[in-house]
Amino acid sequence: MSLSSLASLRQAFTDLRNNATSVQTFSKLARAQDDLLQVLPPAFGPVWHQLLDRLESSALFSEESCSFSHGELLDSLKLWLDKAAKQLPPAQ
Repeated sequence: MSLSSLASLRQAFTDLRNNATSVQTFSKLARAQDDLLQVLPPAFGPVWHQLLDRLESSALFSEESCSFSHGELLDSLKLWLDKAAKQLPPAQ
């Protein structure tokens, strides 16, 4: 289940990065991944939620602001997804 959750998140992230989905839609899916977060080391959950909080806040701004860089947030989300993938057991 966690591998399919991660695959869904990766697809949603790709859609977000390509402007094919909204921050709100991505965030709703991303926040619903409790099963994935439970199989990852404990530190992954708080970091994930902090990134999502920042992403949602950055959506309030139409341009890059001094507080939020949408591009950097997306890069951080990608890094989190990559690190999460390395923590999951391989598919059987």
